Amino acid sequence: KENRGDAVVANMRLRYGTPKSLVGKNTEAEFVSMMLDKGTTNMNRQEIQDKLDALKARVRIFGGQSGTTIRMETTNENLKEVIDLAADMLKNPSFTQDEFEKLKEEELAYIEEQLSDPQALANNQFNKMLNPYDKSDARYVRSMDEQIADVKELTLDEVKSFYKDNYGASEATISVVGDFDEALIKKTLDGHFGQWESAGKYERITDPYMEIKPEQKEIETPDKSNSMFFAGMPVKVNDNHDDYAAMMIGNYMLGGGFLNSRLATRIRQEEGLSYGVGSWFSGSAQDDGGGFGAYAISAPENTAKVQVAFKEEINKVVTEGFTAEELAAAKSGWLQSQTVSRSQDNRLMGQLNNNLRIDRTMMWSEALEKKISELTVEEVNAAMKRHIDAEKMVYVRAGDFAKVKKEEKP
Repeated sequence: KENRGDAVVANMRLRYGTPKSLVGKNTEAEFVSMMLDKGTTNMNRQEIQDKLDALKARVRIFGGQSGTTIRMETTNENLKEVIDLAADMLKNPSFTQDEFEKLKEEELAYIEEQLSDPQALANNQFNKMLNPYDKSDARYVRSMDEQIADVKELTLDEVKSFYKDNYGASEATISVVGDFDEALIKKTLDGHFGQWESAGKYERITDPYMEIKPEQKEIETPDKSNSMFFAGMPVKVNDNHDDYAAMMIGNYMLGGGFLNSRLATRIRQEEGLSYGVGSWFSGSAQDDGGGFGAYAISAPENTAKVQVAFKEEINKVVTEGFTAEELAAAKSGWLQSQTVSRSQDNRLMGQLNNNLRIDRTMMWSEALEKKISELTVEEVNAAMKRHIDAEKMVYVRAGDFAKVKKEEKP
């Protein structure tokens, strides 16, 4: 694929660990991925950055509990050298005490700053309510206080041990998009990673559908001008389910289509309650379920009204449904967005990498688009009614509500 400026992007995903071996290892895993670009046995952090600048390249490494992603952006003539450099980062990290201590300070400052942020607090609580796993489970969602404690207690030896026990390319996929020498790049990748085997075995952490208890939480964030609202529920619809296409386009009409969606029209445009509002729906490619969720950012005095309006719009969808005109407009917008997405190299690269993992081709996406183009409004309305229920959701609100209540007193 020819690109302006001979741009090439590449995405490599390493997978490691098992549901048993990764229990309580979130912080170690996160620090390994954060330290990989801080120096190798051959180059320090500044030398790595100087080399990237000379190659007109960016390499970003991020990851967590069970996998790490390496994203590379450069030109076709420099791609081999950038892969060489990325391989050095992955295979020969220096893990120096000095860089480790700096990273600990930065991470602690970042998490502590989030302790007063409505969005961060609401998101953390929302995830805990949707994933009510015990601390002995690898899927356990830590509170921010627990994250801080984990960072403070972490040692460099634990980081090195996690790397030694887990890293390797035994379970790796890579996608590359651009106009490049395919034979050369394949040879380069095989040379660096073909024999780089992981010390431990890999077993995917599953995320099956699980019914949750509907509940509501309110979090006080004093002196914050904005508030955050989340609502959501697990949905027993994966991306092979008969209702998946209908749920995708139904969510697009409800809140995924941004300014043209029902939530945005009602909450942001008509009532002026929110600065930003939207919804999402996702279906797993490997497990038996997915999830629906929505968010809104508003002034604290408007958050309760946002929740009321949200519930009303959900109930309207369930009882009255969408119109044929809404569906026709949504199909056109959604299908166009897919075309645009495929034209963006980073999106295409991610989709290709994901397809490799689940053994799919782009024909699967083509089949989904065909299904959506052929959906009737009756099918969409029936699917939304089957799977979405405002009374089965969890709700989280974070903001300076005490101040609002104080001001409302006569």
